Amino acid sequence: MSEASFARPRGETFEYAGATVEMLDTATLLAAARVNPVGLLRHATWPAPVQRVDLTVTSVAGPGAPAHLFTARISCEPEPMTAERMRGLVLGRDPIGLLLAKRIAAGDQVTTMIVDSVGTAAAAAYRKLGLVKTSGPAADREPAVIADAVVGMQATVTYAPSGTVAHLEAQVPRDEVGPEHLRAFVTLTLQAVIDLTGPDALAGRRYVISRETLPKAPPTTRTVTLDMVGGLTEVVAELRQIATSFAHPEAMARWGARRPQGILMYGPPGTGKTMLSRALANEIGADFREIRTPEILDKYLGGSERNIKHIFREARRYRVPTLILFDEFDSIVSYAGAGGDAASQALNAVAGIFKQEMNDLIEVNPNVLVVATTNFPHRVDESLIRSGRFDVKISVPRPDENTRAEIFRKMIRGLIAAHESDGFRMFADDLDLSALGVASTGMTGADIKEVLRRVQLTKAMQEARAGAASPISQQELVDAVRELRG
Repeated sequence: MSEASFARPRGETFEYAGATVEMLDTATLLAAARVNPVGLLRHATWPAPVQRVDLTVTSVAGPGAPAHLFTARISCEPEPMTAERMRGLVLGRDPIGLLLAKRIAAGDQVTTMIVDSVGTAAAAAYRKLGLVKTSGPAADREPAVIADAVVGMQATVTYAPSGTVAHLEAQVPRDEVGPEHLRAFVTLTLQAVIDLTGPDALAGRRYVISRETLPKAPPTTRTVTLDMVGGLTEVVAELRQIATSFAHPEAMARWGARRPQGILMYGPPGTGKTMLSRALANEIGADFREIRTPEILDKYLGGSERNIKHIFREARRYRVPTLILFDEFDSIVSYAGAGGDAASQALNAVAGIFKQEMNDLIEVNPNVLVVATTNFPHRVDESLIRSGRFDVKISVPRPDENTRAEIFRKMIRGLIAAHESDGFRMFADDLDLSALGVASTGMTGADIKEVLRRVQLTKAMQEARAGAASPISQQELVDAVRELRG
């Protein structure tokens, strides 16, 4: 059974320099690094003077073939401005300085107070003028190469002139990379930390190597990212391409390329169209503005047109990346043919205004991305969603068996990360996600979320009544699926 088949992340544990290191879900982590940088270790605690270690795995175009790039940035505290350093700015080598130094050494409190007061002022002045050279534990160290003999990995180590940052870097061809390479780079990073802190500094500490995207609170529609989307591999890949075009405006400008600014997502209810829109906004780092039908449709003649004009007038003023979502788009602009009745004419007028405003927005403000979602694409006028307005059209289908299993996996792992703790197990260890994918035939992601909600509520009520409840079992999940399907 593959690692992805398990609901609970699988890992390995090893010891290094007295520290315990646990690596979770490394195969999935390395796969994710093919499309997006994956950050590790940022929230770990380190022995002084190390303050932070940022370990990142990402994909790069290597000299011959794509490669995984492992980098680590070790940040240290600068040498503090102690009383001794401040006095050094004042006392110098002249006769008066030597005399004052002797008085301080003899315990003269008045002299000490005077020199320290002058030293504080001098230190502030030197810092302001940039005359004080910040130093740290990595100061004056030469670049080096360190290696892991087991897998043959070599990492280059460089140091910032200030001595407060050490930087490690290593590459492995993408087709050859495996969990053993991540383990090797982690040990090389810990070796570099020891070089800065001392041989016994890591003893008794514990470090967990897992994806930064794993939430510490249950993911919601507001916080969802493309990494959290279960299944829908092709859809997610296309949305990542769009996000990349927003992340590199200089490349777009150099080639005179116009990135997509209109996306139509269509598919059955509950397949995640709104969630994907929010995830795309989070991927871009864009503000999110959702337009619902009542904000546009008005029972008074001309009111709907005015509402659309107002929405787009505001959109033309946005100066930061913004995603505008028109949910249930068909209910805003749908019509079937050119009817002669008043209702059809009103709908045609709304669609016509939308076309004009969309054209103008694309010309005026490249920071805005318009996403329209619908369950009924055949109800939307084809001229409204032609290329040039909506360049990208994405079908979001009902999940198949494998996708449903992946949705269960992502959702359950998110709940485990958010709620499990020492002494509390939320889910049993023997869950069969493939069987859950089969049992939930016909269900959408929204349905699977509801299955988990019901089981969680049942367990919480059991504990409330009896004082304890066993972890959620395979059978309880299957029963909840059957109950929801009726």
